[in-house]
Amino acid sequence: MATLHIVRQSAFNTNDFAQCIEVICDNDVIALVDDGCYNLQHALMNNFSQSKRSENKNIQVNVLTEHAKARAITVDESLFTKISMNDLVSITFSNDRVITWQ
Repeated sequence: MATLHIVRQSAFNTNDFAQCIEVICDNDVIALVDDGCYNLQHALMNNFSQSKRSENKNIQVNVLTEHAKARAITVDESLFTKISMNDLVSITFSNDRVITWQ
């Protein structure tokens, strides 16, 4: 059962992202929106990306393009997928559950 995790807060201010990555499972999807885009620059994301690759977990990390752009955050497209709001709506319907971390 795949879950979409919508992360709206920065790990620099809250522990929501840390809690999210503790419960993440194979085939889950993360969407970074609002201040959650700042998590691309946090050490937790680097650690998460490295451990995800070493454990061969199939976890997609998406970033809402307009929200990252508004915060002057560059998205490494080799690691993360840029999405639009329409894409986020589609992803919402293609997963079994949705959790918003805010």
